[in-house]
Amino acid sequence: MPRRWLLRVVVLLVVLLLGLAAGVVGQKWRLFELGWFKWQEWSSAADWQARSLWLPDYRVEIEALPLGGLENVSALTFDPDRRSLFTVTNKNAELIELSLAGEVLRRIPLSGFGDTEAVEYISPGIYVISDERRHRLFRVHVDAHTRWLDAADSEQLTLDVGASGNNGFEGLAYDAAGKRLFVAKERKPLRILLVEGFPQEGYGPPVEVSVQDDRLRDRQLFVRDLSALQFDPRSGHLLALSDESRLLLELAVDGRPISSLLLWPGLHGLQRSVPQPEGLALDDQGVLYLVSEPNLFYRFRKVAPD
Repeated sequence: MPRRWLLRVVVLLVVLLLGLAAGVVGQKWRLFELGWFKWQEWSSAADWQARSLWLPDYRVEIEALPLGGLENVSALTFDPDRRSLFTVTNKNAELIELSLAGEVLRRIPLSGFGDTEAVEYISPGIYVISDERRHRLFRVHVDAHTRWLDAADSEQLTLDVGASGNNGFEGLAYDAAGKRLFVAKERKPLRILLVEGFPQEGYGPPVEVSVQDDRLRDRQLFVRDLSALQFDPRSGHLLALSDESRLLLELAVDGRPISSLLLWPGLHGLQRSVPQPEGLALDDQGVLYLVSEPNLFYRFRKVAPD
C-alpha cells in the first residue's frame, strides 16, 4: 500500500475513534439531550419568564463559603418561621440550623436515624428526615429548646418502592397547600415519588398513605442522578438538583423541564464548578440556597435579565 494511502487510513481510523469516544462521553453525560434542551429553553423564554422561577436569570452572590466544623452536609430546607435554613450531616448524624448567610447557628445530634440524606420543613416545628439506606422517612418536632432527637420518638414511614441499597431517597420537597411530599430516588432507577398521608398533621386518627410515581415524567429528566428537590408554591413547579450533572432543573406542573441553572464555572457568576451539590432550598423571596459536600454554602439571587 502506498505510503500516502496508509496515512489516510490511519487518519480516518483516528477520526472514527475520536468520534466514537465523543459519542460515548456525550451519551454518558447526557450532553446531546442537554444541548437540545438549552435550545428549547432559549426559544421558549418569552413564554415562561413571567410565570416561572426562570433559572437562567439567577446569579451567585455567596460562592463556596465553608461551613466551619461540618462534614458531609447533605440537604437543605428553609424554615419561614425561624427565617433560617436546616441541613443534615450523614457522618456523625446531626441536624444543623444555618443563617441565610451560611452561619452555623445550632447543632442537634441525631440518634437512631442511620444514613440521613434529606430534611424538609413541613409546618411550624415539624420536619421530615430521610434515611437513605433503610428507605425510611421520619417525622420529627424541633423547637427552640430541642437539643437532641431520637428516631424512636418519631412517626416513621418505610418506602420499599425501587429500594436498592445506597441508591435510596436523597431529596424531599413539600407542597403545603396540596399536602404532598415529593421524594427523590437517586438512581437505579431515578424516580420522583409522590407521598400523600405522610407526615400526618396533628394527632388525630391515622390516615391512609398513598405512594405514586410517574414514569413518563421521570423519563423526561436527562440527568445522571437526583440529589435534592424543592417545591415552589408560587408557580407550582418542582426544582430537581443533580450532583453528577452539576445541574438544577425547573419542572413544569406536567413534569416537563422548562429552565435550568448549570453549576459550571463561568456561568451564573460562578468562578468554579460546584463540586458536589447535595442540598437545595428556596426561601419566600425567591432566593436559592445550595450546599455542596463536604461543607460549602452557596446563595443565588434572581437579577434583571441583561
